[in-house]
Amino acid sequence: MLIALPAKAELFGLKGYVLKNGMRLAVVPNHKAPIAKHMVWYKVGAADEELGKGGSAHLLEHLMFRGTQKVRGQSFNRILEENGAENNAFTAQDVTVYHEAVDISRLELAMALEADRMRNLSIDENSFETERKIVYQERKQVVENNPLYKFSEELQRVFWQDHPYSRPITGSESEILSLTRKDVKDIYNRYYVPNNAVLVIAGDIEPDAVYRLAEKYYGKIKPVTLPLNKEIFDAKVESQTALRMKLPDIELPRLIKKYHVPGYTEAKDGIYPYIVLSKYLGEGEVSKLYVNLVVKSKIATGVSTDYNFVAIRGGSFSISAIPAKGVSVDDLKSALESAMKQAMSELDAKTLQKYKKQMLSGLMYAKDNPNEAAQVVGMLASAGMSDDEIENYANNIEKVTVADVKKAFNTIINSTQTEAMVEPEGAKK
Repeated sequence: MLIALPAKAELFGLKGYVLKNGMRLAVVPNHKAPIAKHMVWYKVGAADEELGKGGSAHLLEHLMFRGTQKVRGQSFNRILEENGAENNAFTAQDVTVYHEAVDISRLELAMALEADRMRNLSIDENSFETERKIVYQERKQVVENNPLYKFSEELQRVFWQDHPYSRPITGSESEILSLTRKDVKDIYNRYYVPNNAVLVIAGDIEPDAVYRLAEKYYGKIKPVTLPLNKEIFDAKVESQTALRMKLPDIELPRLIKKYHVPGYTEAKDGIYPYIVLSKYLGEGEVSKLYVNLVVKSKIATGVSTDYNFVAIRGGSFSISAIPAKGVSVDDLKSALESAMKQAMSELDAKTLQKYKKQMLSGLMYAKDNPNEAAQVVGMLASAGMSDDEIENYANNIEKVTVADVKKAFNTIINSTQTEAMVEPEGAKK
């Protein structure tokens, strides 16, 4: 039996609004504790940067904590900390996100602070140079201290080729050093506007009251005409590629098979069989590939899958595996391919129900956790899903059939792909 869902889908109990200036608001009530999660998802990331300006979106994320005309210097963090709030931010290919976890009595404070820096950021030369040095050192330390980072970046470059996703989110070291205040201000002025943002608030809140607060603080900010540069299908990769690297300080080899498959922007309702397939094949220790390769045959020490369907310029499906000691990457590749075929031959309606039940249980957990709920809703809304589509997410998972999953698998293995291997320097082929 699957978890029973209401006839009218209400996964999160989401109530959506659009402010007068075009800003989207998604509210997820949860009255179990007097807390709230406040998130602003700007629909701009590394893929929106101009060529040669890599890292400008990420550097802007850092500078957002350097003050406005009202909230000077680094007072933003200090004020929130003094009020018991936790806050952070992250930059991805298509979004930059700022978030605060607060006591419900401090939600209005978080909203006022976040709305203030949407259009009133101060970027003086001293702050710019300080944060650019910090970002540069972070980049150097990550690359130098994580030997797999070079492999990961090279895989992105080979897989995406001339596509914007091929470029590192941090930018290269030379790009970071060449960035100017104008480069960062250009992104801020173009994209940090209410009609290019999704505001998500989850927790002990009443939706209409939150809407009034949002209009009070965000609603007075004027919208701006957005650039028309979201080239979703440009530089589509049509060729099979391969990558094999040998690097020092790598203890264990790694195999990754990465496939070009449709994401939400391209497929809409077609994403759900791939989502279920990823869960079935390699998400968690009860997944088929993990059980077959790690638990039973002990050919691998780890295996996982990931389906990135929220990337607006193209989706991808990845399978990663680490061979056990004494097992070559080539032997692991053969075993992985056999295990994938075996997993699909063993898929029947009863087995599929078991995995869908696990997925639906996970969604119920997310619903009960304001942090998780805000993250999921923000991710889906930023990808373009409507409120109804988000609320129907679980029901769409429930509708997936064995035939749907097998069709998705066949589409994947026949799609353009990159096969990537990394081994310790000096390892025999």
